[in-house]
Amino acid sequence: MLSCKELVARSSDLLDGEMSFRERIAMRRHLMLCRNCRRFIKQMKLTQAVIRLLPERHGDELDDLAALLAQKRREPL
Repeated sequence: MLSCKELVARSSDLLDGEMSFRERIAMRRHLMLCRNCRRFIKQMKLTQAVIRLLPERHGDELDDLAALLAQKRREPL
């Protein structure tokens, strides 16, 4: 069975759809059994979504976004 370390090492391939059917099945099986890896993949998906929303140009928009993210990080869950 796939280890957590192997899943983390191949997580980008999974999220980018660059795995064979057999590899995806092994990843899915591991994710069904491992809560920590499910959280990791969820965080990776969220990170990708945030990065896609970043403006291409740097400027005040990026500084405002960084400040907002820093504020959200300090808020209790």
